[in-house]
Amino acid sequence: MDRLKTKRILFIVAHEFEDIELWYPLLRLSEEGASCYILALKEGLHTRPALPDKFVTGRFGTTVPPLVHEQGRRFALATLDDPKVWEMDALVIPGGYSPDALRTNRKVLELVQHYANSGKVIAALCHGPQVLISAGLAKGKRMTGYVAIKDDLINAGAHYVDEPVVVDGRIVTSRVPDDLPEFCQAIIALLVR
Repeated sequence: MDRLKTKRILFIVAHEFEDIELWYPLLRLSEEGASCYILALKEGLHTRPALPDKFVTGRFGTTVPPLVHEQGRRFALATLDDPKVWEMDALVIPGGYSPDALRTNRKVLELVQHYANSGKVIAALCHGPQVLISAGLAKGKRMTGYVAIKDDLINAGAHYVDEPVVVDGRIVTSRVPDDLPEFCQAIIALLVR
């Protein structure tokens, strides 16, 4: 399918991202024709911190870039200093422990705020909504996330909803990997409007 053939989507992760929450939506959205980019920041926790040049690694060991190849027809790599990261159509923030590092990076928060101010799609799942909290985007929004961040969302002024996917304006949130089909469908629906 080519419903998203003119769309560009940025995925942003740091160490200990939830592997399936990066790769499932990336493959699903690229299947719709989207051009996908991964911005991997070498920040946050890592199980082997003594290895300074280690690839950004997910909780279950997949790396960015994958060990099989650096980039392919499904995605390209991006950096935080690359001007194109500010011009994509959507931003996806996977969960895991990665959001703990992302939410403390001033430039990442500026990027998230830029996407919100530009009316672009922002999608976050599991612990990903923590980044939206730190970017000041949760107040007054209907949102969901992993149950462990329910109090964080409520304390930030969000209306927490326990549903597989919640869409409030151009913000999409989901709870867990099992919600990924609904999560991707909601992103697609917003991008084809």
